[in-house]
Amino acid sequence: MSRLRDRYTKMVEVEEVLLDASNIPDFNQGRLEGKRELPIAKQSVRTVGLIFTSIAAIFLYQVFNLQIVRGEEFKEIAERNRESEVLIIAERGVVYDRNGEMMAWNEADETGEYDFPIRAYTDRLGLGQVLGYVSYPKKDHRGYFFRTDYLGRSGVELAFDNKLKGQNGSKVVEVDALSHTVSEHEINLPVGGQAVHLSVDAELSEAMYQIIASSSERAGFRSGAAAIMDVKTGELLALTSFPSYDPEIMADGDDIATIDSYNNDDRLPFLNKIIGGAYTPGSIVKPFVAYTALEEGIISPSKTIISNGYLLVPNPYNPANPTRFNDWRAHGIMTMREAIAFSSNVYFYIIGGGYGDQPGLGITKMAAGYHRFGLGEPTGINLAQEQVGVVPDPAWKQETFNDDWRLGDTYFTAIGQFGFLTTPVQMLRAYTAIANGGTLLTPHVEKGVAAEGKDIGLNPTHLQVIHEGMRKTVILDGGTARGLERKDVAFASKSGTAEVGAGNAYVNSWSAGFWPYEKPRFAYILMMDHAPRSNALGAGRIMGEIVEWMSVNRPEYLEVE
Repeated sequence: MSRLRDRYTKMVEVEEVLLDASNIPDFNQGRLEGKRELPIAKQSVRTVGLIFTSIAAIFLYQVFNLQIVRGEEFKEIAERNRESEVLIIAERGVVYDRNGEMMAWNEADETGEYDFPIRAYTDRLGLGQVLGYVSYPKKDHRGYFFRTDYLGRSGVELAFDNKLKGQNGSKVVEVDALSHTVSEHEINLPVGGQAVHLSVDAELSEAMYQIIASSSERAGFRSGAAAIMDVKTGELLALTSFPSYDPEIMADGDDIATIDSYNNDDRLPFLNKIIGGAYTPGSIVKPFVAYTALEEGIISPSKTIISNGYLLVPNPYNPANPTRFNDWRAHGIMTMREAIAFSSNVYFYIIGGGYGDQPGLGITKMAAGYHRFGLGEPTGINLAQEQVGVVPDPAWKQETFNDDWRLGDTYFTAIGQFGFLTTPVQMLRAYTAIANGGTLLTPHVEKGVAAEGKDIGLNPTHLQVIHEGMRKTVILDGGTARGLERKDVAFASKSGTAEVGAGNAYVNSWSAGFWPYEKPRFAYILMMDHAPRSNALGAGRIMGEIVEWMSVNRPEYLEVE
């Protein structure tokens, strides 16, 4: 009995119960039967309590710092983040050609790179230098605009930048805590840029470019340029420069390989050669020398001069070895009209510098005559980056070469050589003055702009001699512009071949003139640069191809009013 009593009254340790429970056949895991559970040590409890206390203290400190100490600061930041003013870039004005064809416009950026309209340009060839390109508004690494406008870099985009760029606006955007837009409203509406309507016929300019490009490939010319100008208004009907570039590639700036190819091209595709290229003109200066000689009374239009192919001038330093000035052929006896038509060098050597009993203009009067027609000075065209050129004279030679002026220098200046440099637009302006009776117009590329210019007071009688000589250039056998003879319209023209490069191994070929002969409406210039001397394809024939294109596609430009 006592053993049984002891069994039920004796204190049993927990470990013994759990150990016994492990032998129960139906082990109940849900009631934790059979597991041994030991109490957590007091040191562990204290350690965990200390960690939680530290975390709580840090949390409370941060709450105090954010809400009490820096509460206002963060409130302002939160407000700004919730509601902000955002810039709205104004759309740039559209550029049209004279027939209403879009040349430059705006498109949404489908790539998502820009959050404003990007610039798109015509696919027509040969208009890159005319139109130019833009640089886009720019953001810093934080997303803030540091350049808020499109920036015109060249061509029309630069010249008419203020008119095209418009005025930016702004809007207020509200976002939630996740930066999702809740609402937005405009506070300053953007004002789009104004449209620019060019006087330029885009299709004609492209045709000129393609003809110049193919001619360069056939004949080995390095580059070329052409332009047509209204002789009454100064509007440029067409202009192009070969080779050209793609304005969209330049505006985007991502096609580094193509941009590098432009930069490394020695034909200078970025250069608008009509206004920015200065070239040796050669014989296209002869009408200006002829007119000045008539006005100064140096020679009459009917007086004859003989060209046997060269001119021998005594050499004071070596009398036994006279200096020889060559003509490009022996022309025989000729008057001024014929000298213009056949482009006799000897004739113009003599009326420029004098020979025997025939006095010459001399360099002072001759240079003044060139300047009178606008050579060696800017034309004022409303496109940027115009060059001035050079009309040689003693002061220029002294400054450039530290040397005195000589008679041979005068001879060469009379035929457009010896350091003479002119831009095609200068020469076009000068021939426009010949065509319209003596008004030196300011060339421009904007349609409908009032004509600007100055009357240089040309004598109609003397001018008629020049006209007749230029007409004979086209119609006489042996005339240097026979490629422009047509039945539908009468052209007056003058050609020029300038020797350039080391040893005069290359030539520039020019053609300049106007039409219709009876009542001039348009003047033109065509310059082909740096072909081998052996080349037989002159600028006059190339201009003839352009005129043929016009007769089919733009006959209205050839019609006699």
